[in-house]
Amino acid sequence: MPLARYFLLVGGALLALLFITDAYLPKLPVADSSVAAVDMPVIRIHTDRKWPERVVFDTRIPTITPRPAANTVASVAAPSTVADVSAKVRVREAFAQLPPPPEQARLQSDPKKSEPKLQHRRKIAKNRVAPPTMQVAQQPRFGFFASSLW
Repeated sequence: MPLARYFLLVGGALLALLFITDAYLPKLPVADSSVAAVDMPVIRIHTDRKWPERVVFDTRIPTITPRPAANTVASVAAPSTVADVSAKVRVREAFAQLPPPPEQARLQSDPKKSEPKLQHRRKIAKNRVAPPTMQVAQQPRFGFFASSLW
């Protein structure tokens, strides 16, 4: 609580000084607000900037609703059922829809031309010995930092 006591004492002393100076110093003349308004010059600011037009939403107009779609008859033929088509035909159709592979992929996929990759001999890192550690006693604190009041 020493900090609160400090603010109370210093704040009280400053407030007392303010009241004392207010009592002894001469008062400033009070300006009349009606006179001050007459003496002020009229300042008019004009700008060359043109702002966009104001957006007005007219809510009296009813909202536009889309017309219901007319009954349309599908002219597309019905797809054949899955049971009618054999598994081989389905696989063939699936592969027919795939895009053709690029030329490079076709050349690399040939098993006859594949070459075995050479493996590089691995280097093993040497074990390095760390320098010996020194244990030192902690020095006592001194001066301002030795205080444990904080």
